[in-house]
Amino acid sequence: MNPAPVAARDSIELAPIPAARGELRLPGSKSISIRALLLASLAEGETRLSGLLDADDTRVMRAALLACGVPLVDAGGGDWCVRGASHFPKRRAEIFVGNSGLSIRTLVAVLAFMDGRYRLSGVPRMHERPIGDLVDALRPLGANIDYLQQPGFPPLQIKPAGQRAAQPVRVRGNASSQFLTGILQAAPLLAREHDLVIEVEGELISKPYIDLSLALMQRFGVEVKRAQTAAGSPRYTVARGAGYRSPGRFAVEGDASSASYFLALGLLAGGPVRVHGMGRASLQGDVRFADVIAAMGGEVGQGDDWTEVRSQGLRNGFRPKAIDADFNHIPDAAMTAAVVALFADGPSVLRNIGSWRVKETDRIAAMATELAKFGAGIEAGADFLRITPPASLRPATVDTYDDHRMAMSFSLAACGGVPVRINDPSCVAKTFPDYFAQLTALTGG
Repeated sequence: MNPAPVAARDSIELAPIPAARGELRLPGSKSISIRALLLASLAEGETRLSGLLDADDTRVMRAALLACGVPLVDAGGGDWCVRGASHFPKRRAEIFVGNSGLSIRTLVAVLAFMDGRYRLSGVPRMHERPIGDLVDALRPLGANIDYLQQPGFPPLQIKPAGQRAAQPVRVRGNASSQFLTGILQAAPLLAREHDLVIEVEGELISKPYIDLSLALMQRFGVEVKRAQTAAGSPRYTVARGAGYRSPGRFAVEGDASSASYFLALGLLAGGPVRVHGMGRASLQGDVRFADVIAAMGGEVGQGDDWTEVRSQGLRNGFRPKAIDADFNHIPDAAMTAAVVALFADGPSVLRNIGSWRVKETDRIAAMATELAKFGAGIEAGADFLRITPPASLRPATVDTYDDHRMAMSFSLAACGGVPVRINDPSCVAKTFPDYFAQLTALTGG
């Protein structure tokens, strides 16, 4: 079933992009910002967060924490001061999570053990995004969570937890790594009397995001021991008595998922395009998108905190190399690769992207529909997309389905020498409010 396009509130027409060059500083990482806000709220002491992303998804998390009574103060210049504690001051709250999957999945796991009553709801699409695997994993720990509409989906009502009935915790890993992240971040609340053991059932997708979660927990004073079950699946142990402690200051690095659009811009429009805030030292898995760009023929340079891409550019006859690759580890950046594949020297296949089905929209169906508008041949499966480039690109109007990554990735189609109209471009406010201004600054538009 194809997702229905969201009625366009406005649109933007992008003129053909013949060339692009320049530098930009990336906005703060959404993945790190949301995790850091929650960990700081649970950590003893005050944490000053710098470089925090200011966008819809992080505003949702800030508002949720404020609703729970967490002292959260805007210190100016992108800094926020958070005074944390192992229990939130308010034990009753109505929380709106918008369409932020990471926010609801981490909040549910924490709020389930706050001895309070919390109601969580979001936009209509959020109520279509599954959360049953997380709830099923939490209930044996005593979590008291009710579905208010359709079983397995938000909105949810959380009540004070009951008695723990099972150990270890078991969670499916093949739907969303955010379920595991939620349980991991809540683990110190559950390890007061005994070690907490978490075992993953099935394949764990988006593993770099779990590595990111563990690294941030370590920065906030909680070590997680990693091992494997007899079946070879991941096992995580949080020791009894573990608790979060403020690191004092914490700097949020640039968003590696957002970097993917500008790295691809350097590949298609010649560059050089350099992004600051993401490089070899990045904690985020999407830093690996630089390897995809290199595999497609881009010249990639990288330092600890920057990445640069250049090529001859499409206007000088360059064509990216077709790829057949597994994108399990970087599913968000895979959308950028799908649009780059419009210009490749042959068919490209993106594999292991089944998690796209339960994102802001059904991204496999949405990408297949919009790529075809440009003349591409498309074969879409349950967890893959095969893209055959058109002989020549057609001008097209792109529906974005209220999905920020649809808008940003398809802006790159303008590198093909045709105008591209993007419907509802303001949806980029979810993670990158000034995306189109930054794109214009690099392309001279």
